[in-house]
Amino acid sequence: MGFNSTEATVLNNTGNQGSGFDENAYIYFTIAASVAIGLCLFGMVGNVTVFWYLCFRIQRNKYTVYIINYIINLTVADFIFLVFSAIFMMVTINSMMNMNHDFPGKDQLYMFIEIFYDCTQYSGIFFLTVISMERCLPVLFPIWYQCHRPKRLSSTVCIFLWILGCLEGLIENLVCSPKAFVAQSKECTGVEIMTFIIGICVCLPLMILSSTTLLVRIQKTFKQQYPPKLYFIIIAAVFVFILSVIPFNFLWLLFYLKLLPSDLHITSLFYASVFCTVLNASVNPYIYFIVGRKRKENSKGSIHAVLHRAFKVEEEEKEKSNRDEIFSTS
Repeated sequence: MGFNSTEATVLNNTGNQGSGFDENAYIYFTIAASVAIGLCLFGMVGNVTVFWYLCFRIQRNKYTVYIINYIINLTVADFIFLVFSAIFMMVTINSMMNMNHDFPGKDQLYMFIEIFYDCTQYSGIFFLTVISMERCLPVLFPIWYQCHRPKRLSSTVCIFLWILGCLEGLIENLVCSPKAFVAQSKECTGVEIMTFIIGICVCLPLMILSSTTLLVRIQKTFKQQYPPKLYFIIIAAVFVFILSVIPFNFLWLLFYLKLLPSDLHITSLFYASVFCTVLNASVNPYIYFIVGRKRKENSKGSIHAVLHRAFKVEEEEKEKSNRDEIFSTS
């Protein structure tokens, strides 16, 4: 869920000493926002690096082209999300330090940031869901995947997911305004239930089912051959997402239902949510680097080689082994 409904409450509470907080509370929240900005920058570097190598350095083949397309789009969504998260934290710090608190166009700026923030967050969730499902297709339906999968399916799906994520973000911000959120209007309630169902009841079960399928696949093939590193990447990314994002979706729903007792809890929840969602968007590139490295590889290993190993798939390995067998017997 986005934070459009809590912007005014959070900024006013942390920016005014008469809000029930300790007089030094704004210092702690400023530090938290600064750490979040630093984490955003850390994630931006990783996502830009992965985007550059996947777009211009990594050679694609018929096995990796689909998954790399999804990874590139996930990287773009995470990067944009981190950019607007950092901007939002800067605006928050400005408000807490009472520096030009009521500048012209403040509400329009908040709306602009929130729309991009939510659109890219939802798009990233959709891309992660599809990435996990993409690797289950050759496991569950190998013949269909190799013979009948449409060549342009990944491009079509990417466009659809961007449209879906942007629509969800726009609807949430335009229909469920801060005033409508506080008043719990029927339209806002419908939007909040819709976003909760899409994230928790649709995307989460698909991720868990796909990850479980890959785990079973790893157990079956581990004794015969080392499973593709891509399986471990997907499982790790889904695991981080479940731990960092899903709990706060439940907590924001409780906040909407007014089951959280105090403003202090709301503000603390706000910063914890920002930190964890930023962490989720920042960690994926470094999962690729860690999993793609060889066990005994030193720190000077080529990023190109690391990412190439990370995104190798099982079918590519089988084809290579078959060629080696043919050459050895000839």
